[in-house]
Amino acid sequence: MARLFAHADILELAEFSTSPVVNGLTDYNHPCQIMADALTMLETVGRVDDTKVVYVGDGNNIAHSWARLAARFRVDVVIACPKGYEPDPATVAAANAAGVGTVSVSHAPMEAVKGADVVYTDVWASMGQKAEAAERIARFKGFQVDEAMMAAAGPQAWFQHCLPAERGVETTDAVVESARSVVFQEAENRMHAQNAIMLHCLGLA
Repeated sequence: MARLFAHADILELAEFSTSPVVNGLTDYNHPCQIMADALTMLETVGRVDDTKVVYVGDGNNIAHSWARLAARFRVDVVIACPKGYEPDPATVAAANAAGVGTVSVSHAPMEAVKGADVVYTDVWASMGQKAEAAERIARFKGFQVDEAMMAAAGPQAWFQHCLPAERGVETTDAVVESARSVVFQEAENRMHAQNAIMLHCLGLA
């Protein structure tokens, strides 16, 4: 298992390894996290298929992981981001070409979240982007997941975040601590999902 920065490094490990290589995180995607998120959906929404997930924020590795999940499950993924911060277009195109779920990009978060089963966000400045944090706070104005955005989503919407959260930036204390927030359940599910991945790699599940 490797938790790296450059996605090319995990691909190189996989190319030369004689054993399975688990991507613990790269700058491109975060598949172990999305397994935990899908498990959390099963426990809260009751299903993964036939759901709407709205990711609000930077088109980063988490956004790419949601897009890739939509290539396997009937999930309507909407990535709501400021202009200039869209996800990799090839990843979006490949997910849609799979013909299972759908992936779309929106620049209107309050409209995008309507009817969502899950509203998801992540930090606005990820690995290697901390120098851009102040600029991103300005550019991401209107993309904070706050009480008004959760109300716009509807009473069926659950709030997810891969953590750690920068409270008061991409989301508010009130949302993180609300009854619709499942961020700590989601964090626990990282352990369960990753145990399942290891069992699968060992041929035991």
